[in-house]
Amino acid sequence: PNIKLKLKGLINSFMANNASAEKRILINERNRLQNRFYKSSVRTLTKLYLKDLEVYKISRNPSDKEKAKNRLSLVYSLIDKGSKRNVFHKNTAARKKSKLASQLKIA
Repeated sequence: PNIKLKLKGLINSFMANNASAEKRILINERNRLQNRFYKSSVRTLTKLYLKDLEVYKISRNPSDKEKAKNRLSLVYSLIDKGSKRNVFHKNTAARKKSKLASQLKIA
């Protein structure tokens, strides 16, 4: 509800000439925010996963490895959802997941 009011202000700043142009501005802004959420969340979770891996490399504690695996599954889930919503290309998603998995394997 609140975002629509903010987006209405956005339309005024772009001076849309007709209803379809207004709708495109709204949809583009909605998609931009959705894309930003997925990309930043994947980056944040990836950093947390890498920190968990570093902790495991030092401690060699099985519980730390489990924590890293759980974090990895969360990252996978977010990457897959982003890929499904066309935030990430499928090959980009596969490359990100592969890189994360290989880091767990060599840890």
